[in-house]
Amino acid sequence: MINEEYIAEARNIVKIYGKNKAEASRMMSEGFEKDEVYRKTGAAVALWNVSFKVRRKEIFVIIGLSGSGKSTIIRCFNQLLKPTSGTILFEGQDVGELKGCELLTLRRDKISMVFQNFGLLTHRNVIDNVAYGLEVRGVPKKERFEKAEEFIRMVGLEGWGDKPISSLSGGMKQRVGIARALVNSPDMLLMDEPFSALDPLVRREMQFELLSIQRKLEKTIIFITHDINEAFKLGDRVAIMHNGKIIQSGTPEEMSTDPADDYVRNFIEGADMSIVLKVRHVMFPPQCIVRENVSPASAVREMRENQVSSAYAVADDMKFMGVVTLDDALRARQEKLPLFSVLTKGVPVTGEDVLIKDIIPKAAQARFPIAVVGERGKLKGIVSRASVLSSLAR
Repeated sequence: MINEEYIAEARNIVKIYGKNKAEASRMMSEGFEKDEVYRKTGAAVALWNVSFKVRRKEIFVIIGLSGSGKSTIIRCFNQLLKPTSGTILFEGQDVGELKGCELLTLRRDKISMVFQNFGLLTHRNVIDNVAYGLEVRGVPKKERFEKAEEFIRMVGLEGWGDKPISSLSGGMKQRVGIARALVNSPDMLLMDEPFSALDPLVRREMQFELLSIQRKLEKTIIFITHDINEAFKLGDRVAIMHNGKIIQSGTPEEMSTDPADDYVRNFIEGADMSIVLKVRHVMFPPQCIVRENVSPASAVREMRENQVSSAYAVADDMKFMGVVTLDDALRARQEKLPLFSVLTKGVPVTGEDVLIKDIIPKAAQARFPIAVVGERGKLKGIVSRASVLSSLAR
C-alpha cells in the first residue's frame, strides 16, 4: 500500500564489508564501535541499523564526515549497493526484491541520481547528454530534444545545447547533470555531494537554483553533503550521521535549538545560525506599551518608570500602530494633543517565522527595535539589533 505522506524509507539498514559479518554484527549489537569491530574481525561496518523516512516533495539532507556512511546509504535506494540486512522501501515496494527489468525501470523512471563528479558523456554535447535517458528509453529524437531543451532552459543553460562538454565550467556541468536527472521526470532525486567540487560562489548559485527547481517541480530529493550550512540551507529535514549511524534527524531549527548530544552540538557549532533561527527565537516583549486611550502624561510616566525613551503603541485589540518617543509624548502633553497624533509611523515590522538572515539589513538600519506582528497586525514582541547579533554568536 502506497503511503501518501512518505515516498521512501530506510528500515534498519546494515551494510558490512568483508568476512566475519556475523561476528561483526554481534559486536555492534553489544555496543562496540565500528573501529574496534574492524580491528578484531576485519569486517568494515559502513551502516548500522539506519532508519528514516522521506516525505514526498521534501529535500531530506544527510550530513556527515567522510566515512560516516552517508554515500553508502543513498546508493542503497537505487540498489547500486545492496544492504547486508534491512529494507529499502520506495512507494511501499521493497526495492531489494526488484530484479532485471523492474530494477532497470526503477533507475530509469523513478529514481535519478546526480553525482559529485558530474558523470557526463564527454564525447557528446550538452543536449545529447541531457536527452540520453530518453534516448535509452526509445523516445524519438524530435520529442526527446524538445524535452531536453525545456530542462536546459530550466537550469539556466539556454543556447548551450550544441556546445561540447569540454567548453563548460564546473557549475555548468553540474547544471547539465541536474537537467539530465530531471528530464525523465523521476519521482525522487538522489544527489551525492553534487556541489562539493564547485567554488563557493558557484556553489551558492547552484544551491539557489536547486531550491528554485525543487519548489517548481515539487520533486523529492535526498541530498548528501558534509557542509552544515549547505544542509541547513537546503534541507526541510536533516539527518546527521556518524560511524555508520544516524545520531539525530529533524528540522534544522530543531537540531539547532535541541541537539541530541555533544557530537551534534559540536558538529553544528560552526553553522550559520541566520539561516536556521527564526525571529521568534530572539524576540522579546517590549518594556513599555501604550494603548490608544492613554493620555500623553500617562505615556511619559510609563516610559520614565521603565527607564526607556520610547514606547510601542497598540490599539485596544493589540494591533501595532507605531512608536511614540518620550520627546513626542512631552510635546503632546504640553500642546494638549492626542497621544496617537504624534506617533512615529512606518516602523519596520516582521513576522515570527521569518529567518534571522532576512531581517539583518532591516535590523542594522532600524531606528527602533523591529516590531514582530502576528495575525491582523497584532503586536507579538520586538527584536533588536543586539538580539539579532547575539543569536549569530552562539
